[in-house]
Amino acid sequence: MALKATIHKAELQLADMDRNHYADLALTIARHPSETDERMMLRVLLYALYAQPGMALTKGLFDVDEPDLWVKDLTGAIKLWIDIGQPDESRLRKACGRAEQVVVVCHAASCDVWWKQIEGRLSRLRNLSVLRVQAPAAQALAALAQRTMRLQCLVQDGVVTLSSDTAAVELVLQRLRDAAA
Repeated sequence: MALKATIHKAELQLADMDRNHYADLALTIARHPSETDERMMLRVLLYALYAQPGMALTKGLFDVDEPDLWVKDLTGAIKLWIDIGQPDESRLRKACGRAEQVVVVCHAASCDVWWKQIEGRLSRLRNLSVLRVQAPAAQALAALAQRTMRLQCLVQDGVVTLSSDTAAVELVLQRLRDAAA
């Protein structure tokens, strides 16, 4: 018998001073049985950082043809595709062909090795951005995970603070590659 997703709920207060975006967000997160707290909390963090109309947490690990998060417009066209991890070149090419903007966030200790191997082959993907979260910061996010969460996210001068009633994690996303303007 297949294991089912675990449902997590998050009330997220967002104050993104860098984008002048302030919101109270209610998230329902279906956590795949193989997904770690660290990865789930990265999805929550990225939802906050890229929050906009049409943003959705997708099936993610349940469906390999979907990213972890995306934004679709009213016609169903994909405006933003966000993947977490170290996707292969063919997945990135496919994503860049389907979406206006693609963002990959790498968080494992092996991120540097993956990036050195793949960087040169991605030069023609003009709509691709690659970010890195330091592994210790990503691991600290896991401590905030609960079945029901009340979180605050503050973004100021590129520094992100995600906090709960019990702990706070401060991190900076390192830009390995920016999409062409």
